[in-house]
Amino acid sequence: MKALLAFSRLIDTINEYVGRAVYWLVLAAVLVSSVNAAMRYAFNLSSNAWLELQWYLFAAVFLLCAGHTLLHNEHIRIDVLSNRFTRRTQVWIDVFGTLFFLLPMALIIMWLSWPMFVNAYVGNEMSSNAGGLLRWPARLLIPVGFFLLAAQGISELIKRIAFLMGLIPDTVEKRQDPALDVLKDEAAR
Repeated sequence: MKALLAFSRLIDTINEYVGRAVYWLVLAAVLVSSVNAAMRYAFNLSSNAWLELQWYLFAAVFLLCAGHTLLHNEHIRIDVLSNRFTRRTQVWIDVFGTLFFLLPMALIIMWLSWPMFVNAYVGNEMSSNAGGLLRWPARLLIPVGFFLLAAQGISELIKRIAFLMGLIPDTVEKRQDPALDVLKDEAAR
């Protein structure tokens, strides 16, 4: 299990670095959007390439940060029922969901999207819009993003099993509203 936990830490580190790097793409998307809007309104100039670049940047943020989101337990959950269960039961639900939903979905999408990327790359596919961009970079984001998500799913599975075996403490971060921390600090004074 030590080797698996080391592998889990490696995956966590990769997704942490990718997530932090991709944060900068949000700034790039905002700048591209702002410059594009300013050029359109100030000089009546517009470009499909700039608009498509915004879409590519948004897709990169969404797809490449999925693993980072899972790492930090910020993904969408429906905890209406599971909050009533013990922590061990909740971890078993996570194991089941990862094995039977997350991993199959991520691996199938990764597998099916790879030929679309290869075809776009080999065929040098271009956007159908005048002045549009190459399509293969956007198509590559899909298998890469789902690979990072599947890898993080494996990492989370390893950590959950290690927790159930009593080898590590619970790694799921319990997030709360930062405003509650401020209220607690003020109440303590």
